[in-house]
Amino acid sequence: MSMDDERGRNEERPGADQPVGDEELGDERLGDEELATDYDRFADEVGTRNEDDGAYEEPAPELGDLHRDYSIPGVSSAESNPYRWHTGKKRDHGGEDAIEIIDLVKQFGRARILNGLNLGLPNDQISMVLGPSGTGKSVLIKHIVGLLYPDSGDVLVHGESVPAMSDDELFEMRKKFGLLFQDGALFGSMNVFDNTAFPLRQHTDKSEDEVGEIVNRRLREVGLAEATDKMPNELSGGMRKRAGFARALVLDPAIVMFDEPDSGLDPVRTALLCELIREVHDENGGCYLVISHDLGTARRIADFLAVLWKGRIVESGPAEELFESENEFVSQFLNAQTEGPLAMD
Repeated sequence: MSMDDERGRNEERPGADQPVGDEELGDERLGDEELATDYDRFADEVGTRNEDDGAYEEPAPELGDLHRDYSIPGVSSAESNPYRWHTGKKRDHGGEDAIEIIDLVKQFGRARILNGLNLGLPNDQISMVLGPSGTGKSVLIKHIVGLLYPDSGDVLVHGESVPAMSDDELFEMRKKFGLLFQDGALFGSMNVFDNTAFPLRQHTDKSEDEVGEIVNRRLREVGLAEATDKMPNELSGGMRKRAGFARALVLDPAIVMFDEPDSGLDPVRTALLCELIREVHDENGGCYLVISHDLGTARRIADFLAVLWKGRIVESGPAEELFESENEFVSQFLNAQTEGPLAMD
């Protein structure tokens, strides 16, 4: 299915009853009555709730009220304000935003996955969005590239509204993007060379000589110069991801997005992939967005971090500052601590 086909399937009314996969909801299920007790206990112990704790404001009142009209995965019906640790603080990154998310709301049936999300992703930096499973990280990516429409809010890419684009404008905008999916998403019937060449043959009028020059250059960059004739089933997991990375780069995208690039890799190959991402970014620049929950990857490559929980950004800013954050949730998550607002569901 093409990106345009999938977009068409999701052009439904706000809150349409659409399925949500486990990658969006993860282990966060509705009806966790114990969560409210854990939140209250921890907030009382540390004494550092937000000053407006208990004063939850609907990000999109026209779409209904929490608990009555919609639910947030992982939030108990007894919880009056699920965002007591969400300061929304955005620390200055010293540059311009390539992507800006404004008050983004997305709901599937009664499950609201994104709930007033605000985020700016800097140009010429490697950004990472981290958070527990089921907090909406993959849903966020789909909004950025126009595969999903928001129920409320906006997504700006280089200052242009993605939801407001026509089909032709969206098609042109997507040429700015390179995407690396979790498993590389290679075509099983094509060898490495043809997989990498696919975007060039689909979206440009370049000759085969020009295509070959670009493909071979990108494959050399990712260390697959000798694997051009191999089929995907002949590659290791790390090689498939590198081939997917090469394919993501062939159109010289201004924005490259990685959905869980470290998924399924052992620690050494994860470190090597991170090193490759950093080297290629240093050479090409642009806005890189990595979706992950791996702290090792965050420490290796991230210039900018955003922590996502319950469909909103808790805090965002330069990586070195967020790792030193005094926010209880951010500190717990980025330091893998057992004590804190996040409990075992």
